Amino acid sequence: MDEYTPIFAIAMAAELAGMHPQTLRQYDRVGLVSPGRTAGKSRRYSMRDVEQLREVARLSAEGLNLEGIRRILELENQVAGLAQRVRELESALADEMLNRPGRRVFAAKESGYVISLPAGTRPQRSNELVVWRSP
Repeated sequence: MDEYTPIFAIAMAAELAGMHPQTLRQYDRVGLVSPGRTAGKSRRYSMRDVEQLREVARLSAEGLNLEGIRRILELENQVAGLAQRVRELESALADEMLNRPGRRVFAAKESGYVISLPAGTRPQRSNELVVWRSP
């Protein structure tokens, strides 16, 4: 079970969030916090939903309207999803680097030309001096 598992009925979620159950129904209607549903269509809230309800209450107390709060929550959820995707890709990259013997390393020259280097070596730097005069 994790923070996204829908386990709380509306009465318990309302109590945990410090709100009235009717407020949670309203927030569900306007799309602020959308809980999971059982087979019988009852709302089930997760701990993440309860945290978001508390965030809604905090932002509302600061004077934001519901549309502003909805947009903030949407962006926070998008950032969380992207952060999770980055972690997945970093893990996949680390696994690939460890599981691939004889991996290749690439470097780019000043001209943009890409060269392959053996692992553990550095590209040689050029000591050339280029003089440029305007036409």
